[in-house]
Amino acid sequence: MNKQIIRIKSIGEFHRLAGLPSPAHPLISVIDLEKLNRPLAEGSFTRAFDFYSISLKKNFHVRMKYGQQPHDFDDGVLHFMAPGQVLTVEFEKDQVHNPSGWMILFHPDLLWNTQLAKTIKQYGYFGYVANEALHLSDKEETMLTAIAKNMEQEYHTHIDRFSQSVIVAQLELLLTYADRFYQRQFITRKASSHEILTRLEELLKRYFTSGALAEQGLPTVAYIAESLNISPNYLSGLLKSLTGLSTQQHLHDKLIELAKEKLSTTNLSVSEIAYELGFEHLASFSKLFKTKTQLSPLEFRQSFN
Repeated sequence: MNKQIIRIKSIGEFHRLAGLPSPAHPLISVIDLEKLNRPLAEGSFTRAFDFYSISLKKNFHVRMKYGQQPHDFDDGVLHFMAPGQVLTVEFEKDQVHNPSGWMILFHPDLLWNTQLAKTIKQYGYFGYVANEALHLSDKEETMLTAIAKNMEQEYHTHIDRFSQSVIVAQLELLLTYADRFYQRQFITRKASSHEILTRLEELLKRYFTSGALAEQGLPTVAYIAESLNISPNYLSGLLKSLTGLSTQQHLHDKLIELAKEKLSTTNLSVSEIAYELGFEHLASFSKLFKTKTQLSPLEFRQSFN
């Protein structure tokens, strides 16, 4: 298969490659996928945009890799990509495609001088390295499609000083709903979510009992996410949904559990325990322990005497 790498720098360039008329607005476009005249490339290809994309694609039966990981892209799903992220599309030979749905493309400059320019990076689904696409119910799909149509209608009307604010407000509403739907998906798709949590617990158990804490310190969120083959944002979103804790808070809780065990079952000094747990300074260990337990390590130990 012939694999091409396509870097698309502007929304206008995307329109030209896809055989579409010039966009009505240079910084945003809502595209009806049924109107696409041709694919971005023949055969399999890898693409990266210099702008954001939100896609609701149906009847799009191809193999995809997002961040070099297989992507569960089936009917009725929503997919998000941030500027610079890579998506590989692998077409089967002689496969017929009749895609439907829509795609919103918007340039970061659209968000200039708005609050969303600062907060958009907080939406974890833009940062997934190996993500679950967002599976929508018919009602959810109808709701988000209506918002996309509102944005399209706005930039097709006379552009005035309110246009940016109206479009960005609609975009933020769509992202907020998507955030809600992702949290629902984390809860309802418990099997896969809990499988990740099980692998996380096994990973931390191996790390904590291997002596790596003393040598390397507490594992980073990036290390854990890479070991689980998911992104840091995905891991954080999953843990927040299922446990109410951030990844860092989850790590600290596990560390304090281990500290309590050592304080109550060994004769190691507090300094020795701090060192075994990866702390360079006793004061840092004592501060974290007291924050979590309301007791100093020594007070905790003395409570067992």
